[in-house]
Amino acid sequence: MESIKRYMEFVKPYWKAITLTVIIGMFKFGIPLMIPLILKYVIDDIIGAEGLSTSEQLNTLYWLIGIVLVVFVVFRPPIEYYRQYLAQWTGNKILYDIRENLFVHLQKLSLKFYSNRKSGEIISRVIHDVEQTKNFIITGMMNIWLDVFTIIVAIVIMMTMDVWLTLIAISLLPLYGFAIKYFFSRLRNLTRRRSQALAEVQGHLHERLQGMNVIRSFALEDYEQKEFDRQNENFLSKAIDHTRWNAKTFAVVNTITDIAPIMVIGAAGVLVIQTGLTVGTMVAFVAYMDRLYNPLRRLVNSSTTLTQSIASMDRVFELVDEKYDITDKKNAAPYSYPQGEVIFDNVGFSYIEGEPVLKEVSFRVERGETVAIVGMSGGGKSTIMSLIPRFYDVTEGRILIDGKDVRDYQVRSLRDRIAMVLQDNIIFSDSVMFNIRMGRPTASDEEVYAAAKAANADEFIRGLPEGYETNIGERGVKLSGGQKQRVAIARVFLKSPEILVFDEATSSLDLESESLIQQSLFRLAEDRTTFIVAHRLSTITHADKIIVIDHGRLAEAGTHDELMKRQGAYYNLFQVQQLT
Repeated sequence: MESIKRYMEFVKPYWKAITLTVIIGMFKFGIPLMIPLILKYVIDDIIGAEGLSTSEQLNTLYWLIGIVLVVFVVFRPPIEYYRQYLAQWTGNKILYDIRENLFVHLQKLSLKFYSNRKSGEIISRVIHDVEQTKNFIITGMMNIWLDVFTIIVAIVIMMTMDVWLTLIAISLLPLYGFAIKYFFSRLRNLTRRRSQALAEVQGHLHERLQGMNVIRSFALEDYEQKEFDRQNENFLSKAIDHTRWNAKTFAVVNTITDIAPIMVIGAAGVLVIQTGLTVGTMVAFVAYMDRLYNPLRRLVNSSTTLTQSIASMDRVFELVDEKYDITDKKNAAPYSYPQGEVIFDNVGFSYIEGEPVLKEVSFRVERGETVAIVGMSGGGKSTIMSLIPRFYDVTEGRILIDGKDVRDYQVRSLRDRIAMVLQDNIIFSDSVMFNIRMGRPTASDEEVYAAAKAANADEFIRGLPEGYETNIGERGVKLSGGQKQRVAIARVFLKSPEILVFDEATSSLDLESESLIQQSLFRLAEDRTTFIVAHRLSTITHADKIIVIDHGRLAEAGTHDELMKRQGAYYNLFQVQQLT
């Protein structure tokens, strides 16, 4: 299977540990195989020995039990410990490597991918599905071989005792193999459907938890309960389908494994009565039947576990196979000597093919200029901002930065020179210090303090319960909107980029917060190429150039005074805002 072949690439570095675990496991599983032989020896050669006195029988029994106790008390515990430890260590290391690779992959996927996926479903694949694949290592690559080893050794020992009884014991194995093949071929598909349904429940739940304030504010609890019930019932339906088929599998296979020992007991009883087969041999044989069919029952469980693991592998590699929309060209150059000149040359862009968001947009921004992008909502302003750092690639035309197409730069080096302050900046559930330092992780504490002061954030941060070490909760829930923006701006000060993008950075703030943030933004924009998307036009009248976007096209461009004199689209927008 393709998924298994790909999974083995992660397993290969640990083949020595897996081999050692299997070898140690052979001793662990092999030692208990002595017990039926010991039982036969005690019955036939000690208890049933007519030539031994009672004291000789007891002396032989004591020596035998003493030796067996040494094996089981002294040698078996460390064997058990190292087998368990190595098995779990190897499994966890492989899972660690897979998750590392997945996270690298997730960071390279474009925003287009994330806009079409629920984060909860992605998390389910990285956490739940990857964890399920661990069973392939523990069960498929270790325990199954040990169970097979136990079955083979048991059959060999049974053959040495009585060939015909052994043939009776293994006569149902072909039927057992057919049942496994028949039932588990469908179980894999049912397991995959159940895993997908579970991921959908997780994605739905994750999204609703993030939007709980909206649910409460609109009193949508009853509606959302029905929506969750619908998702949950879908999972229940898939889980019951899986359970029903799994139950059929166990019913058939366990019936087969139960019939075989009964057949052996009956046949052995006849041989004891008619041919003089010793009672010790019969007892040992029946005991070995348990050693033979217990591993077979475990193999049934293993088959179920492996089916679930392989279904999870399929889902993991589906995520791995997601293509990158934004990639570096083979000869892409680093953006090493940034100046900050930006040119949009006849740019067109569509999120969905055939539905253009931008059409023939062309403008030039000189180094150090401040440019404001304005227009009605949905006109394409934020899309323009997303194209500059290559969150998306243009579908027509080109964007030049310092005379070179952005697609000719290494994307990480380009983004390293661009910083964005958005209307709703992501603040992580960690300390204020951590969130600011994300602008430059190698920055010293003093540099973080300086960035916070420049962003007018130092005073309120020091007033928090633990100052810069205060944990501000998921998405910064313990901070006000203005405080979150100032932390985000401090992060940008610390990064000190050549190109700045402010996308509606102050639109949802009160006047006092907006004033403090405007001061920070003016300070930050000095000698840097700056793009501003603003809702309140009064905040961008100072811009060197104002570009008006209307329905994806550039309607007009110029300074505030020039555009007001023209009395065009910008003039009309400004007048409307002045009236309100």
